[in-house]
Amino acid sequence: MERFEPDSLNMLRTALNQREEEILSPVATTSARAVRRRPEDERQGAYRQDFSLDVDRILHSLAYTRYIDKTQVFYLIKNDHITHRVLHVQLVSKIARTIGRFLGLNEDLIEAIALGHDIGHTPFGHDGERFLSRLCENHGIGGFQHNLQSVQFLERVERKGRGWNLCLQTLDGIMCHDGEVHDQRLKPAWDKDFDTLDQELAAKRGDPHLALMPMSLEGCVVRMADTISYIGRDIEDAIRLGLVSRADLPDQAVKVLGSTNGTIVYNLVTDVIRNSYRQPFLSFSREVSEALKTLKAFNLERIYMNASIKRHTLKIEQLFVLLFNRYMKDLQSSNQESVIFKRYLKDMDGRYLDRHHPAEIVRDFIAGMTDRYFLQQCPPTLRPEVENR
Repeated sequence: MERFEPDSLNMLRTALNQREEEILSPVATTSARAVRRRPEDERQGAYRQDFSLDVDRILHSLAYTRYIDKTQVFYLIKNDHITHRVLHVQLVSKIARTIGRFLGLNEDLIEAIALGHDIGHTPFGHDGERFLSRLCENHGIGGFQHNLQSVQFLERVERKGRGWNLCLQTLDGIMCHDGEVHDQRLKPAWDKDFDTLDQELAAKRGDPHLALMPMSLEGCVVRMADTISYIGRDIEDAIRLGLVSRADLPDQAVKVLGSTNGTIVYNLVTDVIRNSYRQPFLSFSREVSEALKTLKAFNLERIYMNASIKRHTLKIEQLFVLLFNRYMKDLQSSNQESVIFKRYLKDMDGRYLDRHHPAEIVRDFIAGMTDRYFLQQCPPTLRPEVENR
């Protein structure tokens, strides 16, 4: 049986890169163009294509594992059919790779961005993000933004502070995903390097409303797929929980997109492919873009701001304040018995400790928690009840 020597394996990588050059769109990001912040040890899987390696690193990260018990929209509800964060990122990945395949883009890069894009999300979804953001601002480290925190985890927290050394294009796509922003058309900001990435991270941290654009079409695909994946799925979850009925959906949107998650996803994906094929941009048609905008407004008013799912909001916010203050006190007093020392900072690389203020360390610790772990850190008498629906 023939044995592959290291040089032969490297030849396979060269052949795969060459195949990408031949079959992918001229505006795709080929693996040969991948850039890392630090050189890699060539003895460790040097034959692997870079974006595929990024996918595996994200999949094997501790932060990815914690997706399993993080809120997507609905929290403190026991229902096995309600979407959690882990399913959302898988749906984004599948939808984005489907679009990318028809447009001739790099599916490995798309998958890496999609699987990593929400790793920075707090427990209890966007409500948790708001609560943690207020605490961060009060402690002088700027507001909390989950897309920036995703980069923070992957670059500076994972592997005990050493980070994963992911590619520029992967980190950029994660930073710029902004799925809540509505755009009819996305055109990449092609020319970026790591200096640009760092500058944009700093600028976005200072101005949360700053509009950032991905440097690749693959990043643009994930940004649109993020919206496509949640818009109809959140409606199905809300119907299942009795918050809305299908008859409530706005007629204008239903006429264009349909009234079920399946038809909504199909019509949005088809429209993107039809309007973006062989173009240096990604685009919805005007009609579909307006229908999507209408549906997003409906979701915001009838689902995300629905008072019946906000009954525990005040209590959850109080628990965020309690834990943040507790861990700040533990760091300042060097309480080695605290969970932040025993579970989070144990064996942490010294460079992480040197580069982060106590409030930033607390931010990273709380942001990485699952919903369940967060509640376990709180006094039992203060924990809100989980509702069966």
